[in-house]
Amino acid sequence: MLAREGWGGILLIMSFKLIFLINNSKIFHILELIMIWKLFFGKNKDLTEKVDWLVACLGNPGSKYAGTRHNIGWMCAAEICKNYHLQIESLSNIYLQAHYKIDEQNIMLVMPTTYMNKSGEALKRISERYKIPTEKIILVFDELNFPLGKLHLRYGGGNGGHNGVASVIEELGNSDFYRLRCGIGNDFPPGGMIDYVLSPFNVDEQDTVKKMIEKTPDCIELLLRYGKMRAMTDINSGNI
Repeated sequence: MLAREGWGGILLIMSFKLIFLINNSKIFHILELIMIWKLFFGKNKDLTEKVDWLVACLGNPGSKYAGTRHNIGWMCAAEICKNYHLQIESLSNIYLQAHYKIDEQNIMLVMPTTYMNKSGEALKRISERYKIPTEKIILVFDELNFPLGKLHLRYGGGNGGHNGVASVIEELGNSDFYRLRCGIGNDFPPGGMIDYVLSPFNVDEQDTVKKMIEKTPDCIELLLRYGKMRAMTDINSGNI
C-alpha cells in the first residue's frame, strides 16, 4: 500500500504541513494526520459523483515553496479546509482534492501538484472526468498587478502574464472561467520578479496576508449564492 503513492506523496504532505503552520491552526494538524492515514491506508475511492463547481488553488508543491507569494493559492486552500473542516485526499498523482457543499451545490477543491506552469494538466483531467464546463471553474492565484491584500474577481480575459493561468487556458482551450486574484504587490527592482514571487512574505506583511486569505471562502460563497454581478461588485469594491 505504501508503494502505491510513493515518496512524492510524503513531500506533498510535508509541504502542506508548512502551510498549516503558517496559518497557525490546530485543526490543520488533525487534517495532516488524516491525510497521511488516507495516503497510505485509505481506499482509492472518489468522494462524489457530481461536481457543480471546481475551485482550483494554484501553487507549487515542495517545502521550499511553502509560504511564498506564488503559493498564496495553496494558503487559500488551507483556509477553505479550515473553514469547512475538510479532509484533503491524495487520490491522484497530479492534484490534491477535497469536497464540500454550499447549499445544494457540490464543490471540488483542488490543488494541482504539477508545478505552477503545468496547472492546466490537472484542470483538464478533472473537467473532462466530471464534465465541468469552464464557466463553473474558479481559479485562486497570486496577482502582481494588485497591492498586497487586494482581492479581485474577474470572469474571462487573458492570462495577465501568469504562467499558471496561461497553462489552464491552453489546456482547457478557452478562458471563460473565474479568477479570484490575490494581490501580492510588486515591490521588486527590474529583473527581480522571479525572486520576488518565490520569496516569503515579510513579517510586517503577515497581518494583511492573513486577512486576505481569511476572506477567500466568503468570496467563493458569495459568487455561488448570489451570482457574478453581486460577487464582483462586493469583492472588487472591498466590501467583503
